[in-house]
Amino acid sequence: MTQTLYGRVYLTAYDTAAHGLYDRTRTGFLLRAAVLAELAIRGNLVGSGGDVSVATPGPTGDPVLDLTLSHVASDRRGWKSWIKHDRNETLHAVEDRLAAQGVLTVAEKKSFGRSRREVTVRDASAVTSLQATAAGLLHGTGPAARIAPDDAALVALAAAGGIRSVVSRSDAHARKDRIEELTGRLDAVAPGLGKAVGGLGMTMVAARGGLGGG
Repeated sequence: MTQTLYGRVYLTAYDTAAHGLYDRTRTGFLLRAAVLAELAIRGNLVGSGGDVSVATPGPTGDPVLDLTLSHVASDRRGWKSWIKHDRNETLHAVEDRLAAQGVLTVAEKKSFGRSRREVTVRDASAVTSLQATAAGLLHGTGPAARIAPDDAALVALAAAGGIRSVVSRSDAHARKDRIEELTGRLDAVAPGLGKAVGGLGMTMVAARGGLGGG
């Protein structure tokens, strides 16, 4: 099973009962944020003066991370803008990477003249185990400051994306303070990143007004 943050975010957004993502559009946003967070945690990206910039250039050895790193190196945007940028490209790149690693299978299907992807995880029990582990971090009582940044990002993104296998509707309210603390861990990694992730729900709502469903 994948150890990258973006890979774990993808799998938490996978519905094992329905054999597919809960929502492809929403997952695209989450993966963009996950890739940016992973690069920031690794020290490749920093936030300064409202813009994101490259601190340590690639290659990182990971094609998904290198793709985004090359984009950031050639443009100036803030965290929120980068999260909204090239979401479909990132989604496909993540799926291709996970397929190459043997984590899932990807099949291109035609429906009403349009191409769509049919994605199946190879080990559904590993996915549900990952989702349970993420939920356990949300319900943990230990200080958020002691949780690894990538684990904090996983829960923060699950909450922002409304992934109910990790953060139920009741948890979103009852564990609000915990979610905010975990999200705040990202600001300690890169100024402005936590704020962008915390506002991801509204970003997705605004974008979906013009995009439709996933």
